[in-house]
Amino acid sequence: MTGSKAGRLGIIAGSGMLPVYVADAARAAGEHPFVFPLKNEADQRWNAFDHAIISVGDFRQLASLIKQHGITRMVMSGAVKKRPNFNEIHVNLRSLMKVPSVVRTLLSGGDDTVLKMVIQLIEAQGCRVVGAHEIAPQLLADLGPLGRHAPNEEDRRDIAAAMRAAEVLGRLDVGQGAVSVGGRIVALEGVEGTDRMLQRVAELRAEGRISAKRRGVLVKLCKPQQDIRADLPTIGQSTIDGVAMAGLAGVAVQAGRALLLQREETLKRADAAGIFVCGIDLEVDL
Repeated sequence: MTGSKAGRLGIIAGSGMLPVYVADAARAAGEHPFVFPLKNEADQRWNAFDHAIISVGDFRQLASLIKQHGITRMVMSGAVKKRPNFNEIHVNLRSLMKVPSVVRTLLSGGDDTVLKMVIQLIEAQGCRVVGAHEIAPQLLADLGPLGRHAPNEEDRRDIAAAMRAAEVLGRLDVGQGAVSVGGRIVALEGVEGTDRMLQRVAELRAEGRISAKRRGVLVKLCKPQQDIRADLPTIGQSTIDGVAMAGLAGVAVQAGRALLLQREETLKRADAAGIFVCGIDLEVDL
């Protein structure tokens, strides 16, 4: 569906490559997307697209640009590391009644709670929020082994254990990832993110706190209550590097509810390192 038929697409761009993939996919489909790189967060160049830099928390400026450029749909993509300070939160009249809950949520809410609030604020401007996977469905992970390697029986036991842990973690609105080694949960993802969690696993392995004989797995799941229009679990080349550094056998993500970036390069890197990447079904694998 082209931008002329559905209204112009806006892309809020945090850090990482996901916003680039979404923008390229939109353009390939005949869209003319307008990009909103987040100040001090976005790390890609946007000279090839119409764009305007906005601050995290400045919904007043965002609302003005939405109206100015005729944007009717918005994608939220990329990572955001820093919450806005109190004096960085600005809302317009349409959102004025929500100010107390907006400030409270943006400053102290869990990631999922914050994203739901942001979606509400964007949609209050008459702009429908859509998921990155709706614009770039080719990024979604498929079911089963995605590369040359597949999990063995021990890996599958670790996948089941890490899935249970990740589901509980998600219900608490803390993180999306868990690592199991020999059926034991050795790491849960917090605000540090997946790459830092894997670095911690590598350090624990080096200290002898984690068995050197058993490899283990990383599992990333959507939070059970998550709005899948934002923050789908995402893996890419850096994830494979982290899995290798941590001495893990592979990574499993929820099929149809996780994004695989730089698919060809990521899977090639995993194949070369002897690491499996697979899509799992909660109903079957849990």
